[in-house]
Amino acid sequence: MLEQLLAADAGARACTSVAEWWRRHREVACAYERTIDQAIAGGFHADRTGWAFASGYQAALRALFPGLPEDRICALCVTEEEGNAPRAIRTTLRRAGGGWRLDGAKRWTTLGPEGALFLVAARDADVAGERPAVRVARTPSDAQGVHIETMPPTKFVPEVPHARLRFEDVRLPDEALLPGDGYSTYVKPFRTVEDLHVHGAVLAYLLREALLRSWPKPWVERAVAHLHAMRALAAEDNDSPATHIALAGALATGDALRIEADTHWASGPSDEASARWQRDRELLQVASAARAKRTVRAWERIGGES
Repeated sequence: MLEQLLAADAGARACTSVAEWWRRHREVACAYERTIDQAIAGGFHADRTGWAFASGYQAALRALFPGLPEDRICALCVTEEEGNAPRAIRTTLRRAGGGWRLDGAKRWTTLGPEGALFLVAARDADVAGERPAVRVARTPSDAQGVHIETMPPTKFVPEVPHARLRFEDVRLPDEALLPGDGYSTYVKPFRTVEDLHVHGAVLAYLLREALLRSWPKPWVERAVAHLHAMRALAAEDNDSPATHIALAGALATGDALRIEADTHWASGPSDEASARWQRDRELLQVASAARAKRTVRAWERIGGES
């Protein structure tokens, strides 16, 4: 698929709203079966970092949650006031009649105001035990009892909206609950899956800008090699310590490419795209401490297995 992108028009259609981005994302994503390719294609055709991030995020969700509707923006809802660890999750699911009742709140939901299908992590209040039993429930944003509060724009990628959510006696059928442990099956691996897809999408965005702006070919060649590596890693076991160690190396390579890209941006025209990149370039540093801890744990697991 990278050969197709290298031969494609390096111009990008301007998108000034989530609705415009979503239409464009669906147009380009439908040509690819693999979610990592959907992320890379979405990033390549984005006109800014925010839409590349959004495409990577949607692709990552579809990698971890097969069967999500293709015509709806989706959002994973985990973080609460005390964090996102199992013990920090206070939102509850309880048996009610022939289904379930959802109550609680989430303080940070990406693309939450956009008519999303919410994937809500909640503790099963009917299961006793020292460790909370976490389930994930598919919850339509227009379900009765779902309240959405749009948050102020963030300092980078402000085009991508976020929301606080509140659930009050939201009734869900049995089939709304996903199988398996919600934390170990979905929440915990999502950071790895999201890193692969989002970083791949943003690097693909930079690749398109490089082609459009005639950046040096050695940079382009290393960017393409990096995207090949991300595509290969996306096919590996996302719980393997070797995958996490390789991902740490790949992300370090991506960081070096982005730092070098700053020089190329600076040597070109001072246009809107350049200004947006300077505003948004810190996006991928978010959660860097969590990634470092993941890598340390991966090395510890390698040591334990040897």
